[in-house]
Amino acid sequence: MKPVEWMVGASLVSCLAAVALFGMGRELFLGMIAPLVIAVGTWIAVERTHRTNPSGVTAVMMGGFVGKMVLFGAYVVIVLKGLEVRPVPFVASFTVYFVGLYLIEALYLKRLFAGIK
Repeated sequence: MKPVEWMVGASLVSCLAAVALFGMGRELFLGMIAPLVIAVGTWIAVERTHRTNPSGVTAVMMGGFVGKMVLFGAYVVIVLKGLEVRPVPFVASFTVYFVGLYLIEALYLKRLFAGIK
């Protein structure tokens, strides 16, 4: 599960470093946690599907995409309205982790499809 270890490790270390530099721990953590949990969940589902049924990966990814749209939309609204966090640090953190984690996932998908361990 090397990709999961990389995603979790990079996220935690960078979040701790950002909190040490900028403060705003609550906003930075909330901006990190949803993209991290969903990226890890997606990776586990894709990797298992690829191992047992490689032709089913596209269906898993498409289903995950629809689910992510709903989950991320609801999450952002709940955090911004319900938890009353400062919007700029939260949105900046969320965006950086969203893009960064999906970049890591894309690179590992390329390796997975190429058969590289």
